[in-house]
Formats: sequence, C-alpha cells, structure tokens
Amino acid sequence: MESDGLFPLTGPGAARTAAPAGAEPVGFTAPGPDSPLPVRMRPASIDELVGQDHLLAPGAPLRQLVTGRAPMSVILWGPPGTGKTTIAHLVAAATDRTFVAMSALSAGVKDVRAVIDTARRVRRGGGPPTVLFIDEVHRFSKTQQDSLLAAVEDRTVTLLAATTENPYFSVISPLLSRCVLLTLHALTEDDVRALVRRALSDERGLAGAVTLSADAEEHLVRLAGGDVRKALTALEAAAASAQAVGAAEIDLATAERAVDVAAVRYDRDGDAHYDVISAFIKSMRGSDPDAALHWLARMLVAGEDPRFIARRIVIFASEDVGMADPQALLVATAAAQAVQQVGLPEAQLNLAQAVVHLATAPKSNRVTTALGEALSDVRAGRGGAVPAHLRDAHYPGARGLGHGTGYRYPHDDPRGVVTQRYVPDDLVGAEYYRPTDHGAERAVGERLPRLRRIVRGERVPSADGTDAGERGDAAGGEQL
Repeated sequence: MESDGLFPLTGPGAARTAAPAGAEPVGFTAPGPDSPLPVRMRPASIDELVGQDHLLAPGAPLRQLVTGRAPMSVILWGPPGTGKTTIAHLVAAATDRTFVAMSALSAGVKDVRAVIDTARRVRRGGGPPTVLFIDEVHRFSKTQQDSLLAAVEDRTVTLLAATTENPYFSVISPLLSRCVLLTLHALTEDDVRALVRRALSDERGLAGAVTLSADAEEHLVRLAGGDVRKALTALEAAAASAQAVGAAEIDLATAERAVDVAAVRYDRDGDAHYDVISAFIKSMRGSDPDAALHWLARMLVAGEDPRFIARRIVIFASEDVGMADPQALLVATAAAQAVQQVGLPEAQLNLAQAVVHLATAPKSNRVTTALGEALSDVRAGRGGAVPAHLRDAHYPGARGLGHGTGYRYPHDDPRGVVTQRYVPDDLVGAEYYRPTDHGAERAVGERLPRLRRIVRGERVPSADGTDAGERGDAAGGEQL
C-alpha cells in the first residue's frame, strides 16, 4: 500500500513488520553505511535510550509501548532531537505487530482511512494488531485528526503520534483524551556528551576513525542545545573535515569551520515561539533589561518577524508600564514605526532601545486592571442608558427630546472640571482606575481624588480633616 504519505520499508536488516493482506510492508527504511550519522546511531533497544529516565522505569508507559505489552495509543511530545522518531523505530522492530509510518506533511484523510480499513480486515482475519505512527501530527487538520477517532477508540489501530508543538493546542481534545501523553525532555549537556562519545567509538558510527579534543567536544555539545541530532550532524561534518586533511583529531578550529553558526532553538510556528516571547515579556515586566535583550536577540537571530516583536512591545507599554511612564507607549510605537520604515538589520537598534526603556521604566498595570473591571461590569449587564444630558444634541429635533439639556461645559470653569454625572445610573460611584505611586503615576494618584470630588460634587475635606462645608464644584473652588 504505497502512497505519498507512507515510507516504504526495504533493504536488509529492516525492522520486521507483518504487512496487511495484499499490501507491501510499510514503515522505516533500514539505515545503510552511507546514512547520516544520527540515523546510524539510533538506539537499537530501549536500554540504549538516553535522557528520558522519567519514562523508562519498569512498567512505565513508554517501556510497555516499545515492548508491546499494552495496546495503548500514545502521543510523544518534545523538542527536536529528543528521541521521538527513535521510539517509533523501536516500536517498529517489534515482530508481532504491523507497523505503518506516515508523515502528516504529505498524508491525507484518504491515506489514513486506507490504513484503518486494512488494519480492520487484518484483525478480523485473526492477524496481528497495527501500530500507526504519524510524525508531525500537529500538521494534520481537525478533519484529518477526526478521521482517527473511531479507530483509536476501538483499537483498530494503536496510534503512535509525534509532535514538537504543545498538543493541548495542536491536537483536538477528543483525540488527546484517547491517548496517553508522554512528554520528552530536552537532553542535558551530559546526555549529549555521552551520545557524542558513543558515536565516536561505536561501529555504527565513526568506529574510532578520529578523536575529539575536549574544547571541540564542548563546542559541539553547546552548539546542540539539547538536540542530539544536531550534535551528531555537526560531529559528522567535523570528522569529514578532519579526515580530508589527514588529521586524526577534531580540534576546535575544525569543529568551528565545519559548523559556521549555531542554529538557535526556536521554531517560529511552534511551542518555543510562545515560550521565548513569554520569557521576553516577563523579563521586561521584571525590570531586567539584560535578560530582555537576550530574549530579543534569540528571536532576531532565529529570524522572528520583527513586526511581531514590535507589536508585543507596544502592547507591553500600556499593559505593564501604563501611566507610570506615559512616554513608554510613544517609545514603543516609534520603534514599531521604525521597523516598518527602516527594516532589519538596522531596526534591531530601535527595538533594543525600546526594550531597555520599557524594562527600566517604572511599572503599573492599573490601566489594564481598570479596563478589566469595566469590561466585567459591562458583560455582567451593568450600565443603563446614556444620561440625557450626555446624548448627542447636534441633529434637528434632539433638543426636543431633551438631549444635551443640563450639560455643563467643563471649559467654562476656570479649572476645566465641573460637577456632572458621566456614568449610567447603576454605576454611580464606580471606581475602576486606582493609580500606584510608581513614577509619573504618583502625580496622577494625587490629582485623581480631587477630580473625583469635583465631578461627583462631594464635600471637600479641610486641612485638619474635618468637613469644610463646601462642595467640590465651581462654587466651592477646590484647586487642581
């Protein structure tokens, strides 16, 4: 059963599978001597897996999945290079199950249904169960994921799915609820170092053809960022460079030449996208400009859209700085405009200046909380009709309806503020905005109580705290 979404399993030494009736075996192509080093070094047994100890205890779901002791459907979630495809290879090596591998990048609903129909016929005929591996399952549409539900529910197939994106966002809830979610962690530097050393000496790898200096090893481990595939790819390139000049050892210079720039762990469409921008915003909120600049640099080096970064900075200026530094919004919008007009790479400087300004600015979220409370009241049904004196009185007949009658024009008062009701009846006395004493908001906080007293016509307290007996309106004359 060949299709664009299936990987044919051919060649000597391939993982053994039982093929569906009338179909060719499908799964993974066995690695050959010219396969990339990461492919040749895939663990041959579960005991060779490194870095996922939390999933490898006796009786753990991962071990049961690989050994075939439990027909559970599983979603493997983790960053690149943590062993998701390796686990699929180990499952494929089981001799008592049909194994079908499919890529969500190229497969469609027709391919999925073909596998399910074949698996159902085989099971009804007393044949072995089918394990369906779907790589990059987050790229399946909702309809494609829906097509799996019934077969997973009645165990027509045992689903093994792999994803680098958070499945709570990228996998539909009905499918997620039918599977066991196993989270794979990024490998530690010690894990990557152990696998690099294994590749140097193992017969499947470089078989001792070259050695690796300590500083070159440290460079490759640091370069990997927890992705062993990246480390082994860099090691293979460095080994080829060393052997090309007849060197028996890979030194630091050779390793650096083999791999020009470390690729930053950052997927603009994946989970890391949200993690990094979250760290960026929290660093600015925490008033740490150094950390904020680091996360900004991570995004810029990874090729993030600078307009996205600029939008987040503009939002942050009001959400987290607000009235504590009203200039922050001007700085943020200026940086966003610079991104549009100047572009990269020069606009990096404009973004960095805005980041430093916002990270070091006094912080206040009182504009955010004030709006939130106002929205909650509106959604709860509070707020009646617009008071008549505030209604539009510019069209013919409006005055006859009483619109605008009794409205007091604030500019007629020398202070620019008059006693007047601006809210609906059931919101009289509502106070949403409560200034902090941070930065420029302190002055706002000192002025706001006086404004509220005048607007509401409340009595003005005297200097000694007693009631002065005068009202906070034009006649009372409280000064701003």
